Amino acid sequence: MRAMKAMVTLAEIEAAQRRIAGYAIRTPLQPSPVLSRHVSAPVYLKLESRQTTGSFKLRGATNAILALDQEARSRGLVTASTGNHGRAVAHAAKALGARVTICLSALVPRNKVEAIRNLGADVRIVGRSQDDAMDEVERLVRAEGMCFVPPFDDADIIAGQGTLGLEVIHDLPQATMVLVPLSGGGLAAGVAAAIKGRCPTVKVIGLSMERGAAMAASLVAGAPIEVQEVETLADSLGGGIGLGNRHTFSMCKELLDDVILLSETEIAAGIRHAATIEGEVIEGAGAVGIAALLAGKIRPGGPTVVIVSGGNIDPAAHRQIVETTEVGVMP
Repeated sequence: MRAMKAMVTLAEIEAAQRRIAGYAIRTPLQPSPVLSRHVSAPVYLKLESRQTTGSFKLRGATNAILALDQEARSRGLVTASTGNHGRAVAHAAKALGARVTICLSALVPRNKVEAIRNLGADVRIVGRSQDDAMDEVERLVRAEGMCFVPPFDDADIIAGQGTLGLEVIHDLPQATMVLVPLSGGGLAAGVAAAIKGRCPTVKVIGLSMERGAAMAASLVAGAPIEVQEVETLADSLGGGIGLGNRHTFSMCKELLDDVILLSETEIAAGIRHAATIEGEVIEGAGAVGIAALLAGKIRPGGPTVVIVSGGNIDPAAHRQIVETTEVGVMP
């Protein structure tokens, strides 16, 4: 484990909560009677899919941009994203009057690309991985002096995402388990730090897809490693964690109680359940917690919170998943 100075503290998360008040909404915690019966324990859905930009990413992006001074903002903001972070940065930048460029790979779904463009951002499509998009970010920082807003491995980003955990534990102090989507680790690290900071005995489980889960593979390897990015229903969970990872790897290693991986079929079932039973349109990344409960990969022993991280799914893809049991299995 890395030095504890890499950890984002509960106090920093509480400060972020005060800072972003008025920019990000407090999302509902909704009981799921069907999932509760399925696992014989109370289950609640934290619907971050109802956040202003359709995902939790607005919290961290807003906190990070507000933490910048005016000189940094005036140089223009730039980031790389699998979609939701880019949309969040574009939204926050527009609210604060800052120029912004979002670098995306060709794997980012069209609906997410267009949502970012509609916010007035300069969109660059580069390569077929988030690492390729990051190369363009680094070029723009060097050549034009733009200010980088990291997708996940940044203390202000992590603290902003952690505000979600503060809401969870405030609304359900009796929670015994929290299921959180795991990608670069900004959400998982922030939520775990908030939850463990308030209630150390609560278990926090990271959830990802079987195909190209970089943080999960890095935790098994004991250090950040490169993993090939491939197409998956949980596209928002794609991308590497960076070989020079400063925060999220050590925090996830320290704070997560377990990591569970889901197949494409299981993720599709989670999306379908959300639509047909819960009445919620969610993307693959947001469905992994539901998927894990449906598949019996997690058996809660008490009140459990499922973080539904986003709802930005292509409408045609969503319709296909909901209407057939055969979709979602990638070759």
